[in-house]
Amino acid sequence: MKKLINSPADVVAEALRGMAVAHPELRVDHQNKIVYRGDAPVRGKVGLISGGGSGHEPLHGGFVGMGMLDAACAGEVFTSPVPDQMLEATKTVDGGAGVLHIVKNYTGDVMNFEMAAELAAAETGVEVVPVVTNDDVAVQDSLYTAGRRGVGVTVLVEKIAGAAAEAGRGLAEVADIARKVNANGRSMGMALTSCTVPAAGAPTFDLPESEMEIGIGIHGEPGRRRVPMAPAREVAEMLLEPILSDLDFAGGDGVIAFVNGMGGTPLIELYLMYGEVATILEKAGVTVVRSLVGPYITSLEMAGCSVTLLKLDEDLLRLWDAPVSTPGLRWGV
Repeated sequence: MKKLINSPADVVAEALRGMAVAHPELRVDHQNKIVYRGDAPVRGKVGLISGGGSGHEPLHGGFVGMGMLDAACAGEVFTSPVPDQMLEATKTVDGGAGVLHIVKNYTGDVMNFEMAAELAAAETGVEVVPVVTNDDVAVQDSLYTAGRRGVGVTVLVEKIAGAAAEAGRGLAEVADIARKVNANGRSMGMALTSCTVPAAGAPTFDLPESEMEIGIGIHGEPGRRRVPMAPAREVAEMLLEPILSDLDFAGGDGVIAFVNGMGGTPLIELYLMYGEVATILEKAGVTVVRSLVGPYITSLEMAGCSVTLLKLDEDLLRLWDAPVSTPGLRWGV
């Protein structure tokens, strides 16, 4: 195992220490492994928290800041945070307008966030609304989920709902916007290699040099099928066909096209993939009005990519364009 670490047991704690030094505008609770925006709680603003297993950076801690999350809870690698973490984050970011929990559809995440919301309501009376993301069209059920997995659209939910909260919208409206983004988004991913969880010390699965996995999850869960290596244009077709078959993206106010790297794929390949995706969408009558290309929801050092499409309306586009200042996303400021 070749990794820039000291001890597998200390990876998350030491990464958070490094993040705190690199981004002094954030506040890191090292005991509870929570990243906060420096000015939390913001009085009168809906608080947004998310979290999950580490290893998906910049998700979620990299999206803490003005215009996105107020806090992110870091679990161990590929392991859900515990309810005590979510409870502490919920109480800390509550500015009097309630708190939105953004939860990827993985069994541990859903259960632990639900428990934290119940504890927060019982202990403090804070109003908590959860929104679960489940945009992955690859498989209906997986090793970690009942129903579809929450993947790339989670980034878009955090940005757009975060902008709505920053603009002073109420909890019910911010939650409705988050649900709309999830309902309007679809994703599909693929892998060229496995990844190695530090505590395991060996690749999660074996993938021969001549093959790739289509429909992979962000924890190395199996996909739809294993197929021979193919040119990028064919890979783009394999990813987009199930997305376009699942939801009509033509017409309306266009889409955000998001080509995401899984951690080990260089930008030159991601931009090449985006070019193929854009060509297919143009032929399908889908108008791309905004794009996002890069490693934003990763799986350690896995090589591969995912494609996410989000069907927009005027309000969602305005919220996407609103200023944001986080380690992972920054514009308009």
